[in-house]
Amino acid sequence: MNQLSTDPDMNQQIRKSFNTTGMLLLLIGVIAILLPQAVSIVLSIFIGSLLILSGLAVGYGSWTGYRHKGLAWLKPFVLIVIGLLVTFNPAAIAAALGLLLVIYFALTGFASLGFAFDHRPLGGWVWMLMNGILSITLAFIFLLGWPFSSVALIGILVGISFLFDGISLLAISRAMKSN
Repeated sequence: MNQLSTDPDMNQQIRKSFNTTGMLLLLIGVIAILLPQAVSIVLSIFIGSLLILSGLAVGYGSWTGYRHKGLAWLKPFVLIVIGLLVTFNPAAIAAALGLLLVIYFALTGFASLGFAFDHRPLGGWVWMLMNGILSITLAFIFLLGWPFSSVALIGILVGISFLFDGISLLAISRAMKSN
């Protein structure tokens, strides 16, 4: 069922938002495809850094409230140690990230299928349908090659997914303009 507003200004705002988001996702997708190993390593380091920062924040809470309790230091210790392992060994961590990406691609694939069928009357709905099918296919391909091809495949698959996300949003934006 078509969920577009009857307000032309609202539809114009949605179209503009889809267009901007689509262009950004398209650009990010191309960069990730051209530099797949770099994207994989940067993602690993980013996640490791977040874990370290979380460990420091929880450690501060332990210091200010429970510094004399040994169990209070377990969570910050685990977060910091895992964060350091991820940050300083990103290639090995790419395999674990790969499994998370399989879940991501499968879920976004099904979400894109739902979005496509929801916007079926619009001319760009087929692109969103293809995006969903592609995301589910990428999840399956990645699962077959895991863990050996994780470092390169993470960047390539994320790039392809973002590329098609961008193309599908641009197609829907153009279809909204013609309606």
